[in-house]
Amino acid sequence: MEKKRLTKSNNKMLAGVCAGLAEYLGWDVTAMRVVYVLASFFLAGFPGVLLYIILALVMPEPWDRY
Repeated sequence: MEKKRLTKSNNKMLAGVCAGLAEYLGWDVTAMRVVYVLASFFLAGFPGVLLYIILALVMPEPWDRY
């Protein structure tokens, strides 16, 4: 059985973070992007932009690039 790994996605809008999260969780990519943007905008306790930047720096690139 193949182990799931959290990586950025090749299906990128900016850095591939939301698409990578969606693929890891088994969600629709568009739904993940909409939920992330709405959470970032409406929830004062959710530091969306800062979290996105951190994830873009920390998440590894997809394995199929190597």
